[in-house]
Amino acid sequence: MGDDALSAGAVARRLGVAVTTLRTWHQRYGLGPSQHVPGHHRRYTSEDLARLEVMRRLTAEGVVPAEAARWASGAPDPHRAETPAATARDGGGFAIPVGRAGPAARGLSRAAMRLDSVAMRELIQQSVSADGVIHTWQNVLTPVLVGIGERHAATGSLIEVEHLLSRCVSEVLGAVPRPRTAEAPRILLACADEEQHALPLEALAAALAEAQVACRLLGARVPPPALAQAVARTGPAAVVLWSHSRSTAAPGQLGALLAAAHRPLLILAAGPGWQLDTLPDGVSHPRHLMEAVSLSLAAQAAGGAAVS
Repeated sequence: MGDDALSAGAVARRLGVAVTTLRTWHQRYGLGPSQHVPGHHRRYTSEDLARLEVMRRLTAEGVVPAEAARWASGAPDPHRAETPAATARDGGGFAIPVGRAGPAARGLSRAAMRLDSVAMRELIQQSVSADGVIHTWQNVLTPVLVGIGERHAATGSLIEVEHLLSRCVSEVLGAVPRPRTAEAPRILLACADEEQHALPLEALAAALAEAQVACRLLGARVPPPALAQAVARTGPAAVVLWSHSRSTAAPGQLGALLAAAHRPLLILAAGPGWQLDTLPDGVSHPRHLMEAVSLSLAAQAAGGAAVS
C-alpha cells in the first residue's frame, strides 16, 4: 500500500470536514477512495485528496454539491478549480491564522470559517479520543481560538465563528466522562469577578476528569463573596481562579482566598490576565493547562492525605 494513501479520518482532518460528509460525497457523487488492497480498508490517494479539496472549496463558496462534484470529478487538474477565497493564506481575509499548527488545527479552522458545527464537533472529538484533552487544547484548539482573536482584533469580525466554535468545544469537553466517586470534589474552579471567558476552565475540568479526578466548576463571573462562600462550604484543597484580561485580574480576589478561615492548600491564578508582579505570596501561576492539571492533582493528593 502506498505511503501517501490516507484513511478517511486523516482526510477529514486535512479538509476540515466530518467523516460522515466524506461518506456522503462517496455514496452520492463517487468521490471516494480509489486505492484498495485485499484485506484492508480502502484508502484515499493524493489524486483522491486533490478532487476532494476542489469539492470542499466549491461547496464552501456556495456551489451546490452536485455541481461541485462534477467540477471535482471532471477536471483533469483538480487544482485548476481553486478560487481566490480557497487560496487565501494565514492572515488573509478568508483564513484564520494558526501559525505552524498541525493538520487538525488547520482542518478545524476551515470548518469554523464555514460555521460547520458537525465537522467541528467531530474533529475535536477525534482529537480528544486519540490524544487526550491536554493535547487537543494546547495543539488544536488554542491555535484556532488565538487566531480568531487576532483576526477579530484586526477587523472586528468572526464573532459568530468564535461563538459557534466555543459552543462546539464546550459540548465535546462536557461529554468527557466524569469520575464516579463517593468522595466530595476537592478542587474548585471559578472565573474572576466579571470574567466571562470560562472555556479554559472547562478544558481543565475535562482534563481532570480524564485523570479520574472530580472538581466543581462555578463558571463565569463569580463575585468574590460568592467564591468565599463556596470555599467555606466545600473546603477545597485547591482553588483555580481564571482571568483572561487585566481588567478582571484584581489581586484582592486572591488575597481574600489567602485570608479565608479554611484556606485552600493551593491557590492558582490561571490565565493571561494576572501579572506576576502583582500576585500575593502563596499564589501559584501555572503557565499552561498541563501545569495547572499537575498542580491541582498534587493539591488533591496532599489534601486527601491531610484529611486521612
